[in-house]
Amino acid sequence: MAEQEVYLQEMDSTVTAMDGDALLSPQTLRRIVAAVMREVEAREGHRARVRSEQYIEGGLGDDTRGNWG
Repeated sequence: MAEQEVYLQEMDSTVTAMDGDALLSPQTLRRIVAAVMREVEAREGHRARVRSEQYIEGGLGDDTRGNWG
């Protein structure tokens, strides 16, 4: 097979560069989602505990949750 030289006068092309680390494997994506879900659940639990601590029960005859003024 003979080697040939090619000369290009003009060329238009689209090149897409991708960072190999930017593509996540399914396992990595699952680990990220699990970590985010744990954090969301922890925050929701904290908010529920705060609401529970702010709730005043009895004495006034009504649910006084959130009525501070």
